Amino acid sequence: MTSDHSCPVAVVGATTWGTTLAVLAARLGARVRLLCRTPDEAETLRRAGEHARRLPGVPFPDTLSVEHDPAKALIQACLVIVAVPSDRFRQNLQRIGPHLPADAVVLSATKGLELPAGLRMSEVLAQEMPRHPPGQFAVLSGPNLAGEVIAGKPAVTVVAAPDEESRSLVQDALMSPAFRIYTSDDVVGVEMGGSLKNIIALAAGIADGMDVGDNAKAALVTRGLNEIGRLGIAAGAQLMTFAGLAGLGDVMATCASPLSRNRRVGEELARGRQLPDILADMGAVAEGINTTVAALEIAERLDVDMPITRLMTQVLFEGLPAAECIPVLMERPPRSEW
Repeated sequence: MTSDHSCPVAVVGATTWGTTLAVLAARLGARVRLLCRTPDEAETLRRAGEHARRLPGVPFPDTLSVEHDPAKALIQACLVIVAVPSDRFRQNLQRIGPHLPADAVVLSATKGLELPAGLRMSEVLAQEMPRHPPGQFAVLSGPNLAGEVIAGKPAVTVVAAPDEESRSLVQDALMSPAFRIYTSDDVVGVEMGGSLKNIIALAAGIADGMDVGDNAKAALVTRGLNEIGRLGIAAGAQLMTFAGLAGLGDVMATCASPLSRNRRVGEELARGRQLPDILADMGAVAEGINTTVAALEIAERLDVDMPITRLMTQVLFEGLPAAECIPVLMERPPRSEW
């Protein structure tokens, strides 16, 4: 592995976050190749010199090229960033696997869990790339709303990997004065925090849509952080990770910002709209929807109580009116906070 900008970076997925990371790395001087799904998509982005649908008005730096052929995108890459929805993560790994350089660090920038078993993306990486050194799998998570990051507003994130060299390579490739990257060896905690916070954002959006007030929302978010922390620790995460960027930091951003897709879904549900209509208008993935199902699967396996997650599942998939969520939570039996 090498950590200088002479080594190409490949970004798999022309999603909003994938394109943002590609532009960030290119702005720092790296040669970046953005891998699209189809030749037509690649040609559209090349002609426009930007991703007009996802990031209008953000020009591609000269060092960023767009490809549809994984063999061309990944050649000699030292860092391969995978930024696709969790339900298409495995499919994309199968697409790029035959072309992955042996010494490349593979960075998951996906915040989600794979159904039906609730696998983390690093677990999917290990399954699909069993010959690749496990220390070269890394994950990225934190309070990173793409619209703010691409605009150059100050943001901080955390990269977790078993090997320090892999963590350092990601730092060198992506860190700038406006985008600071901390490191961690807690892969489980960083992934679980980044995935599970979307469930709490759905609930926070419902609270905002119902106008229940800041006291109630603060209580909901606090109890939600406690809930996802319990599950994460049971799965092998470190407690302090949930007090850090991938835990508390990401929860705060996702539960408060109008840029948060998951919060917006909750808000629209509270207004009585149907989920398919909300998603059709958004035209983007809200990872928290499938994550509720995956989280409950893990919680059942590890015997962890997750009342907020269970309620979100009932609202999303079982017809429970969103307006009934807060009363249900307020009627829970009295108990010690801890």
